[in-house]
Amino acid sequence: MTEKLSGAALDAALAPLRDNGWAVVEGREAIHKTFTFANFVEAFGFMSRAAIWAEKLNHHPEWSNVYKTVEVTLATHDVDGLSDLDVKLAKKMDDLAG
Repeated sequence: MTEKLSGAALDAALAPLRDNGWAVVEGREAIHKTFTFANFVEAFGFMSRAAIWAEKLNHHPEWSNVYKTVEVTLATHDVDGLSDLDVKLAKKMDDLAG
């Protein structure tokens, strides 16, 4: 079972993500980041690669794409907050965006 991150564990998990541009969503226990690419093909390629990892983790993002911009929000609905799955997927997305 996935466990909700809270307190010091949540702060420790979010610190490196904040350094990479992730922000806590106001009024919700979720994180958000805007990824901007050179063009639509690069943005869509990122989404395709991220989708494979999301499926492997069985953890799927809330996201949208307009031209070269991908908006991503991560939260674990089963725990009504953030979990290690969100941290793992956020780090993987940062790696994929390179």
